[in-house]
Amino acid sequence: MSPVRIEKPDPGISVIVLDRPERMNSMAFELMVPLHDAFVQVAADNETTCVILTGTGRGFCSGADTQESEPPPNIAGLTLTRIATRAMSILADLVPAMQRMPQPVICAINGAAIGGGLCLTLGADIRLASESAYFRAAGINNGLTATELGLSFLLPRAIGSSRAFEIMLSGRDVSATEAAEIGLVSKVVPDDALMDEAIALAKQINGWSAQGVALTKRMMWAGLETASLRAAVELESHTQLFVRMTTKNFEEAVRARKQNRPPKFED
Repeated sequence: MSPVRIEKPDPGISVIVLDRPERMNSMAFELMVPLHDAFVQVAADNETTCVILTGTGRGFCSGADTQESEPPPNIAGLTLTRIATRAMSILADLVPAMQRMPQPVICAINGAAIGGGLCLTLGADIRLASESAYFRAAGINNGLTATELGLSFLLPRAIGSSRAFEIMLSGRDVSATEAAEIGLVSKVVPDDALMDEAIALAKQINGWSAQGVALTKRMMWAGLETASLRAAVELESHTQLFVRMTTKNFEEAVRARKQNRPPKFED
């Protein structure tokens, strides 16, 4: 059985589950390759309008696998240096693959998010944490750098540069409570309520226009890399105008308010 499974608990919602609890969902290639495939599969599913990423057991994802595991795929005949490049290329596309998904991704962090696992959470659009979750930029603890899979770009933008420097250089654990206080996660909920909270949020998002939601996600990620306010305003103006002129969503929103009912956006 694949260590990654896709569940559909409600119309419009796909849940991608890391299911290798005995290894705390560590970043072995036998887990990460099917995870990347799951991102591609769900992204192409036109019936899915919101995605939840979570894990099973004590860990969301514990980072580098320290036990014996399979090598990267398709390395026959390659030298060591080319194998290393192939391996890093597979891991390096996980966060961009999440950002490329048209659907918003809610990360339901059920436990330890360490090293590359912390990076995975930052690839999501929204992060919810269970009370037992904790975070660590673990590369520094292992004699390596704490910078991997985009962490040096994403973490300062999520929590500010001073906090990001301190967490990445100290190698300390960040509790779920602290993560919420510094803006690393949106909310902390009891362990047994995590998935209910994530599904409820996904349902709320799915009540809006799928096109409006998808383009809002694209603009938010583009905005993080936009160099000026003027450029951001230009991008937003054209996106807003596009949806306003090519759908009847605004007219439906006005009708729904007058009729005191939820809107039904058809894009």
